[in-house]
Amino acid sequence: MTSEPLILAVETSGRGGSVAVALGERLLAETTFSGPMRHSAEIFPAILGLMERFGLKPRQIEQIHISIGPGSFTGLRIATTLAKTMHLANGARIVAVDTLDVIAANVLDLTADSTVGNSSNDLRPAGYERVAAILDAKRNQFFVAVYEYTSDAIWKKAVPDSLMTAAQFVEEFARTDEPIWLLGDGLVYYNDRFSAEGIRFLDEKYWIARASKVHLLGWQKALAGQFADPVTLQPAYLRKPDVTIKKD
Repeated sequence: MTSEPLILAVETSGRGGSVAVALGERLLAETTFSGPMRHSAEIFPAILGLMERFGLKPRQIEQIHISIGPGSFTGLRIATTLAKTMHLANGARIVAVDTLDVIAANVLDLTADSTVGNSSNDLRPAGYERVAAILDAKRNQFFVAVYEYTSDAIWKKAVPDSLMTAAQFVEEFARTDEPIWLLGDGLVYYNDRFSAEGIRFLDEKYWIARASKVHLLGWQKALAGQFADPVTLQPAYLRKPDVTIKKD
């Protein structure tokens, strides 16, 4: 028996959805939902399918890592409710990971052929020194975070999670001398709004947040003892959902 904790990672913050299982740092497998906005219908069959594949039981899960937002109000509620339920049922410890960080972590999947530097620890893809994760926030606004590769060979969050229009983003971050690369499923319908000199787009395969990256970032937080309080855990909406009050 391994001493590494069994981990369930869940990503339901955007249009796509996925779950993954891992033993400590080692990712075992990831399952992606069959289509957009299939979270409610497919999350439990996907989890059970992964458990059965490796001869595991849900009660064995010791940690659950979730994407906490910003993102879809419904999707974030699904993840937080699942995490709280598993804590109550099994005592599973919860790690909450910023959704825009999860999306930005897809940059690490760029092929090794595009990396620069002589150090094996230098994971900077050549020419991608600035990236921005973009999510649709509705009402012609977007959730945005900007990341920069530093001289310390790490990615730094240069601009925290923010709410802005595409025009505001272009005005603030489009620089021809230092292009910024965009990713995130907020671009699926609106990439034309961000088109400008100094702005480039990563391939669409990097746009979707993935449970495997939730685990990647969540495991780092778990090692640092950064577990969420299941009582106070709430989605990071950045903006309250619309509420319509019906009058009789």
